[in-house]
Amino acid sequence: MYIAQNYSYAILRPLQQEIIAQGGEVRWFLEGDEVNPSLLKSSETRLLTVDDVTQWQPDAVFVPGNTVPNFIPGVKVGVFHGFNAGKINRRGREDHFEIRGCFDLYCTQGHDTTSVFNRLSDEYGFFKVTQTGWPALDPLFTPVTKNPYIDNDDTRKTVLMCSTFSRNLTCAPHLYNEIKRLSESGKWRWLIQFHPKMPIEVVEMYKELQGPNLTFVETDNVIPLLQAADVMLCDTSSILIMFLLQQKPVVTFKNLNPQPHLMNIEDSQEIESALTHALEQPIDLMNEITKYSQIIHPYKDGKSSARVLAAANELISSGLGSLSPKPLNLIRELKMRKKLNYWKW
Repeated sequence: MYIAQNYSYAILRPLQQEIIAQGGEVRWFLEGDEVNPSLLKSSETRLLTVDDVTQWQPDAVFVPGNTVPNFIPGVKVGVFHGFNAGKINRRGREDHFEIRGCFDLYCTQGHDTTSVFNRLSDEYGFFKVTQTGWPALDPLFTPVTKNPYIDNDDTRKTVLMCSTFSRNLTCAPHLYNEIKRLSESGKWRWLIQFHPKMPIEVVEMYKELQGPNLTFVETDNVIPLLQAADVMLCDTSSILIMFLLQQKPVVTFKNLNPQPHLMNIEDSQEIESALTHALEQPIDLMNEITKYSQIIHPYKDGKSSARVLAAANELISSGLGSLSPKPLNLIRELKMRKKLNYWKW
């Protein structure tokens, strides 16, 4: 398990559980200083250096990020850190489909991304594509006995506000005054959760709003939050897709790609009326959410991890002989070697 962000723990732990259930072994490698090693569980084993990884000789390396060094052994499997939210990178391309020459296998989430990656696979020739669903969602479709964010004694509807960190996309700074007003009214119960890269000054602003009607949550596992809320308020963050898959409505603020399955608003003064309408679950909106879910992530069986593992094992068994060589990526490899302080060849 090769990770660089705290949210990656929750993405890969369902896959870890499946690997262990099938008699395999798992080790974790933490890249950089943005991932907190204290979040590892006592039952989880960390490999501290690239030498440790090389000596352990993994059969597969599962990565919920964009890059992984080629000098680490094992089949490189991309499992994505989120859904395609339509974000455009600095090259003017959709970041979700940026091919960086790192992976041997992409395990896609649903038809909308599988079709694009299949075309890219034909174009590049150095990776395979298998539609599996996303391991991070296995717990979403598994009933929980106790959720820390559900208060059975509070009958109010629960609003989950999530926001990405990008200055051009985030809704958090723009909605603060209205969220403050609505939380003070006590009409709904609020849960607030932001991307871990959100500027600290914005985080502190919202933390100050905490009280009987609003809770600010910092967590590496958003699944219980998604299950606890009745409606989401968001921007262009891909987390909204996870929420929609529960057949729950989402209100977005200045979404870059507003579509019929979202209730998009352009003015913060519309928040209250939009949330009120969304909580009524209008038939047209709910039908659009159902159609969208089928193409984004059709799996509701909680077995995506098993499909990912099967796809990886198939590639390990068949080998990479049918694939073209990956590009050398010399500059990226040198950067990764410098970052990991690894100079063996």
